[in-house]
This record gives sequence, C-alpha cells and structure tokens, in this order.
Amino acid sequence: MTQSRILSISEIKAMVGEEIGCSSWTRISQEMIDIFAELTNDNQFIHVDPERAKSETSYGGTIVHGFLCLSLASQMVRSAIPRIKDINISINYGFDKIRFVTPVPSGSDIRGRFKLMAVDERKPKEFVMRYEMKIEIRGGDRPAIFAEWLVQLNLQ
Repeated sequence: MTQSRILSISEIKAMVGEEIGCSSWTRISQEMIDIFAELTNDNQFIHVDPERAKSETSYGGTIVHGFLCLSLASQMVRSAIPRIKDINISINYGFDKIRFVTPVPSGSDIRGRFKLMAVDERKPKEFVMRYEMKIEIRGGDRPAIFAEWLVQLNLQ
C-alpha cells in the first residue's frame, strides 16, 4: 500500500505532535531471517536454528534479528506517511535512539507507527524530519522497536 496523500511542507509542519501514519502488516518468515543471516553473517542459533532455539531458549523458537526489523522501516514509512509536494530527495539521516524492546518470533507480522515530532529547516528547502517510530508485533502488547528516526528532505 502506498500513501496517496500529498501535502505541502507547511501542511506537514502543522502535524507536529500527531501520529501521521501506520503501515500495513509485514510477515517475517524464517526464509527472510535465514537470508538476512547469510547477508550479515549473523548466524546465531536464536535466529537460524528453530529446534535449538525452541529447546535452549525461552523464545519458543527462532526470533527475528533486530536489525532486520529495523531495516524494514524504510518500506513501512513509504506506505504510512503522506508524500510531500515538491520533494526532490529524501535520505536517511540517522537515529537518536533505538531500543529493541521485545523479541519478534519468526512468522510474526509487524508494522510501523509514525508520530511526527519535529520539522527543522536547516537551510532553504532542506528539512530534517524527526519521527517517533514504533514497530509493533500483531497481537503483542509491547512494541518490538522504539526509535527516534531522522530523515532529511530536500525540496525542489
């Protein structure tokens, strides 16, 4: 799902303090976990060995890499937040805070909720957006990830 609302930067600024979007659910399969483990060379058994993870941990099976969940934020934000009129480029500027709050079991559905915390104009036509991001687990009562994400926008 792609966000269809297109707003001006002044309309976006008026939304500071509000939740501005929630993504659709994404299922994280064991196959995705295994591919991520291969790419990152993070083959810890809690991620890639379902039988051992079930017998040797309290997780009941394998869990998703925290960085795999976090990497899906780019996909989530595209489907969740309004597009900005006259945008030239949007780039990841970094994070001020990332917390991996709750392990995500393999096969879980996750989604992102985005609250706009600030829109700072660094120079003409260049803005830094600060989002409070929560990645939720379907059926869970605590987020998987809580983060403050910074995105730089350049307008035309």
